[in-house]
Amino acid sequence: MSPTGRPHGPAWFDISTPDAARARHFYQELFSSGWSVADHTDQRFERPGHRRFVRMTTPEPTANLHHASGIWSLVHAERAALAADLADLTDQQWATLSLCTGFTVRQVLAHLTAGASLNPVRWLAGVIRCRFDFDKQVAMRLAEQLGATPTETLARFRCVVTSTIKPPLPTAAMLGETIVHAEDIRRPLGIHRDYPITTLTRLANYYQGSDLVVLAKGRIVGLRLQASDGPFATGSGPLVSGSTLALIMAMAGRVTYCDELDGDGVATLRARCTTP
Repeated sequence: MSPTGRPHGPAWFDISTPDAARARHFYQELFSSGWSVADHTDQRFERPGHRRFVRMTTPEPTANLHHASGIWSLVHAERAALAADLADLTDQQWATLSLCTGFTVRQVLAHLTAGASLNPVRWLAGVIRCRFDFDKQVAMRLAEQLGATPTETLARFRCVVTSTIKPPLPTAAMLGETIVHAEDIRRPLGIHRDYPITTLTRLANYYQGSDLVVLAKGRIVGLRLQASDGPFATGSGPLVSGSTLALIMAMAGRVTYCDELDGDGVATLRARCTTP
C-alpha cells in the first residue's frame, strides 16, 4: 500500500515511488530476510543438468510455523468479515471510489483476491512477464480476479477466504493487507467494524518494526505512538495518540485517519502520509 492509498499489486510494495527506487527497496528488504526461490521450488520438478537457486535460509523453525498458523486464523477471520459486510452492496456501491486513489471498492476487493491467489513462483513469473513494470503487474493480476460482475468479484473473494497462499512476504504482512484494504473499502461505504483489539495490536506491533510492503517504520521515526484503546505503544518523541486502528491506518499512509489522532506529533505524521 502506498502513502497515496493505492493498493499494492503482486509486486507488494510501495507503488507511489519511482519504479527503480521501489524495486530496489523491496528486493533489499526481501532478500535480506533470507527469501529465495529455492525455498519455494519442488525438487521433484527440477530437470537434470539445470542449476537450481541456492537456498539462502534453513527450513523455518517449528515455532515460527506455529506463529504463522496463528496469524492465518486472523487473516481468515478478517476476510470472512469483509465478505459478509459486502454481501448486499448495490451496483452503485460497488462503483464507489475506495481510499486507494483511482480504484473502486470492487477493484480493491479483486486486488485482495489476487494477493490470496499468488504464490512466490507465480509472483516472480509475473514480475518477469511485466519486465519489472509493477503498475502493469497490478493491473494484470487485478483484471484476472475482477470477474464480469460485482457478484462474480465477491464470489472469487469468498473462494480465497481460507487461503494460505501468499507472495514471498511474512504472514503478518498479509494480515496488514487484509485489514488496511478492508478499511479502504469499508470507510467510503460507511461500514464500521469492531476489530478485535488483540488482532489490531498484533498488526500494529508488526508495522512499527517493518518497512516491507508498507513503509511504516520509516514513517513513524522520531514519534511516540500510544493507543487509546489498547496496549500498543512504541517510539519516543512527540506524541501521536488515538485508536489502534487509526494508528495502523496512519502508519499505512492513510492521511484521512490522522483526523482521528491527537498529540504534538500528528502534524509530522500527516506530512509523512502525503509525501512518498
